[in-house]
Amino acid sequence: MIDCGRETKAYLVGGGIAALAAAAFLIRDGDFPGENIHVLERLPLPGGSLDGQGSPEQAYVTRGGRMLEDEAYTCLWDLLETIPTLDDEQVSVRQEITDFNRDWPTHAKARLIDRDHRVLDASRLGLDARDRLELARLLVLPESVIGSRRIDEFFSEHFFATNFWTMWRTTFAFQNWHSAIELKRYFLRFLQEFPRIHTLAGVRRTRLNQYDSIVRPLTEWLLERGVHFEHGVTVTDVDFTEQDGVRRAKRLHLLRDGGAETVELADPDLAFITLGSMTADAAFGGDDTVPELIRDKRDGSWTLWETLSRKASDFGRPGVFNGNVAEAAWESFTLTMRSPALLKRIEEFSGNAPGTGALMTFKDSPWLMSIVVPRPPHFAGQPEDVFTLWGYGLFLDTPGEHTGTTMAGSTGRQILTELLGQLGFDDIADEVRATTTVTTVMMPYITSQFARRSVHDRPLVIPHGARNFALLGQYVEIPEDVVFTVEYSVRGAMHAVYRLLGLGFPVPPVHHALTDADTVLQALRTAFA
Repeated sequence: MIDCGRETKAYLVGGGIAALAAAAFLIRDGDFPGENIHVLERLPLPGGSLDGQGSPEQAYVTRGGRMLEDEAYTCLWDLLETIPTLDDEQVSVRQEITDFNRDWPTHAKARLIDRDHRVLDASRLGLDARDRLELARLLVLPESVIGSRRIDEFFSEHFFATNFWTMWRTTFAFQNWHSAIELKRYFLRFLQEFPRIHTLAGVRRTRLNQYDSIVRPLTEWLLERGVHFEHGVTVTDVDFTEQDGVRRAKRLHLLRDGGAETVELADPDLAFITLGSMTADAAFGGDDTVPELIRDKRDGSWTLWETLSRKASDFGRPGVFNGNVAEAAWESFTLTMRSPALLKRIEEFSGNAPGTGALMTFKDSPWLMSIVVPRPPHFAGQPEDVFTLWGYGLFLDTPGEHTGTTMAGSTGRQILTELLGQLGFDDIADEVRATTTVTTVMMPYITSQFARRSVHDRPLVIPHGARNFALLGQYVEIPEDVVFTVEYSVRGAMHAVYRLLGLGFPVPPVHHALTDADTVLQALRTAFA
């Protein structure tokens, strides 16, 4: 337990959602002075991978889309219940999300589309007896037995051709070669989604993109309480001491605007260190350019973890997660449209109500392309006559059906051509092309959290013997919880703050869908339908 006097300082390495949540928990639950908290971030804005930016004149872009959910996201909701929106300080971010989803519920009517532009009956999951047995086997096997095996080591070819797998993998971004442990955790965490996977009725969306709806209000709340945001700062190393099994962080080494500095930590001072980045080395492309697939860890987002991992055997193995770009990369794209023609046609074709944000997947697409149409405005200040659409593809190296180019080798215009071809909207193609700007994003590590791993490859949030430091982000180990979620980062932050400060508050338990008999019954009915 740390004795947090008025002189105790906290340094948060990285400015992503994990660090922002940790700062909020320090202040809200630990009575920590906000002016003693320093967020050290290399980038010019906070939020990390929770981004959303652009302008109507140039283009808008988000790198990813995030699924929120009522049952499983207990720590995130706990945080956002006490953060006011920017528009009304009497309304919490949590309440705004609840109200928005009440008024604009997600209900996909065209979850799957085939090569002939037909909307499939996605309620028919297509599972057979063998598929169900394979699912059951994975669910009952302990993680220690599953080990570092791949998903496709547990299922037959028939399973991977089912509607169920197409929907599950494109909702959560799984590849067949990803960790079977991570898939099992997702099944256990999101079993309640089985009966509604074809409609995505369990999805909760933010009113605007997650940067504008979550990061900006949270950052403003922290700034009002005196938190220091120091941008242009890269932490390159941390010195530790160890005595009688007690480990302390004693010194931070950093670069500020190119100059080397050190920060000495007194015994009570705290360090919260974010490890790795799923959006490291993201590269952007446009209408006529192709984003580079960067493979050489150029932006340095992995350097600190690689350095720390050489200091102690329990600090994890970053090479497991950043060592295979081919298995971790995919590409997303954002359309900025100055005509409603495409969105109106999508609404007519799909039957989806305007702005319901329902995911649509082109099941036979060589790129396994999916798109989401958010309710406008999706960005702060977005004009009424400007519209956006977000999409992504899981298969980068297969030639497109309508372009003949791979997704990884396509310009934004070529990606738009492939999308229009998958939809069968040739009659409006000229208007759409003339009024649309496409921004593409290549992300070499975006699903690296799903890499096959052993029990020692991810470090604990509080390593053994740690007294004044914790590890944060998507690459720490939180038993039973699922990576690639905002919840995971926030849960880790809550755990770190409560443990280091010795607070008596319980961290909300990880949601276990199997403990609810009705959920299990509904899932079984769905699987056997």
